[in-house]
Amino acid sequence: MSTFTCPVTISSLDGQRTAVVEATVDTGAFYSAMPARLLSELGIEPEQECRMRLADGQIVDVELGPAFIAIDGNRAPTLVSFNEDGAPILLGAYALEGLRLLVDPKGERLIPNEEIPLY
Repeated sequence: MSTFTCPVTISSLDGQRTAVVEATVDTGAFYSAMPARLLSELGIEPEQECRMRLADGQIVDVELGPAFIAIDGNRAPTLVSFNEDGAPILLGAYALEGLRLLVDPKGERLIPNEEIPLY
Protein backbone atom coordinates (compact mmCIF):
# COMPACT_ATOMS: atom_id res chain seq x y z
CA MET A 1 0.00 0.00 0.00
CA SER A 2 1.25 3.47 -0.81
CA THR A 3 1.48 6.28 1.68
CA PHE A 4 0.50 9.85 1.05
CA THR A 5 0.18 13.12 2.91
CA CYS A 6 -2.60 15.62 3.35
CA PRO A 7 -2.94 19.02 5.01
CA VAL A 8 -4.47 18.81 8.48
CA THR A 9 -5.56 21.64 10.75
CA ILE A 10 -4.95 20.96 14.42
CA SER A 11 -6.39 23.26 17.06
CA SER A 12 -6.86 23.67 20.77
CA LEU A 13 -10.24 22.75 22.22
CA ASP A 14 -11.12 26.43 22.62
CA GLY A 15 -10.36 26.93 18.91
CA GLN A 16 -8.21 29.97 19.62
CA ARG A 17 -4.93 28.51 18.35
CA THR A 18 -4.53 26.51 15.16
CA ALA A 19 -1.79 25.20 12.90
CA VAL A 20 -1.82 23.55 9.50
CA VAL A 21 0.56 20.60 9.15
CA GLU A 22 1.27 18.08 6.42
CA ALA A 23 0.47 14.66 7.88
CA THR A 24 1.18 11.19 6.54
CA VAL A 25 -2.04 9.18 6.39
CA ASP A 26 -1.34 6.05 8.44
CA THR A 27 -4.25 3.67 9.06
CA GLY A 28 -1.83 1.42 10.94
CA ALA A 29 -1.51 4.11 13.62
CA PHE A 30 -4.43 4.34 16.02
CA TYR A 31 -3.83 7.91 17.23
CA SER A 32 -2.56 10.86 15.25
CA ALA A 33 0.96 11.92 16.22
CA MET A 34 2.27 15.48 16.37
CA PRO A 35 5.42 17.12 17.74
CA ALA A 36 5.03 17.82 21.47
CA ARG A 37 6.42 21.33 20.99
CA LEU A 38 3.73 22.20 18.41
CA LEU A 39 0.93 20.83 20.60
CA SER A 40 2.23 22.76 23.59
CA GLU A 41 2.39 25.99 21.54
CA LEU A 42 -1.27 25.44 20.63
CA GLY A 43 -2.21 25.03 24.28
CA ILE A 44 -2.88 21.31 23.90
CA GLU A 45 -1.71 19.56 27.04
CA PRO A 46 -1.29 15.85 27.77
CA GLU A 47 -4.07 14.44 29.92
CA GLN A 48 -3.19 10.77 30.02
CA GLU A 49 -0.43 8.31 29.33
CA CYS A 50 -0.80 4.93 27.70
CA ARG A 51 1.38 2.09 26.56
CA MET A 52 1.54 1.54 22.80
CA ARG A 53 3.37 -0.72 20.36
CA LEU A 54 5.44 0.88 17.59
CA ALA A 55 5.61 -0.55 14.07
CA ASP A 56 8.95 -2.20 14.94
CA GLY A 57 7.34 -4.00 17.89
CA GLN A 58 8.86 -1.78 20.58
CA ILE A 59 6.56 -0.93 23.51
CA VAL A 60 6.59 2.74 24.57
CA ASP A 61 4.64 4.98 26.92
CA VAL A 62 3.07 7.95 25.12
CA GLU A 63 1.24 11.02 26.34
CA LEU A 64 -2.17 11.79 24.82
CA GLY A 65 -4.10 15.03 24.78
CA PRO A 66 -7.43 16.29 23.38
CA ALA A 67 -7.57 18.51 20.32
CA PHE A 68 -9.71 19.34 17.32
CA ILE A 69 -8.62 18.14 13.91
CA ALA A 70 -10.00 19.38 10.59
CA ILE A 71 -9.64 18.28 6.98
CA ASP A 72 -11.43 19.95 4.07
CA GLY A 73 -13.74 21.85 6.41
CA ASN A 74 -14.80 18.79 8.42
CA ARG A 75 -13.85 19.13 12.10
CA ALA A 76 -13.94 16.61 14.95
CA PRO A 77 -12.50 16.14 18.43
CA THR A 78 -9.70 13.62 18.72
CA LEU A 79 -6.78 12.49 20.85
CA VAL A 80 -3.23 13.12 19.66
CA SER A 81 0.02 11.64 20.86
CA PHE A 82 2.88 13.90 21.86
CA ASN A 83 5.95 12.92 19.81
CA GLU A 84 9.52 14.09 19.70
CA ASP A 85 10.52 16.88 17.33
CA GLY A 86 11.53 15.40 14.00
CA ALA A 87 9.27 12.35 14.34
CA PRO A 88 6.78 11.89 11.49
CA ILE A 89 3.45 13.70 11.75
CA LEU A 90 0.79 11.03 11.37
CA LEU A 91 -2.95 11.06 10.76
CA GLY A 92 -4.24 7.93 12.48
CA ALA A 93 -7.34 5.77 12.26
CA TYR A 94 -9.05 7.31 15.33
CA ALA A 95 -9.13 10.78 13.73
CA LEU A 96 -10.13 9.39 10.33
CA GLU A 97 -13.08 7.57 11.90
CA GLY A 98 -14.11 10.70 13.80
CA LEU A 99 -14.00 12.75 10.61
CA ARG A 100 -15.93 10.00 8.78
CA LEU A 101 -13.22 9.62 6.15
CA LEU A 102 -12.04 6.59 4.21
CA VAL A 103 -8.67 6.11 2.57
CA ASP A 104 -8.48 5.62 -1.20
CA PRO A 105 -4.95 4.20 -1.47
CA LYS A 106 -5.00 4.00 -5.28
CA GLY A 107 -6.09 7.60 -5.67
CA GLU A 108 -3.98 8.65 -2.66
CA ARG A 109 -6.83 10.68 -1.21
CA LEU A 110 -9.38 10.76 1.58
CA ILE A 111 -13.04 10.34 0.70
CA PRO A 112 -16.22 10.80 2.76
CA ASN A 113 -17.64 7.68 4.39
CA GLU A 114 -21.33 7.96 3.57
CA GLU A 115 -22.42 4.66 5.13
CA ILE A 116 -21.33 4.44 8.73
CA PRO A 117 -23.24 1.72 10.60
CA LEU A 118 -25.27 3.04 13.50
CA TYR A 119 -25.16 -0.27 15.43
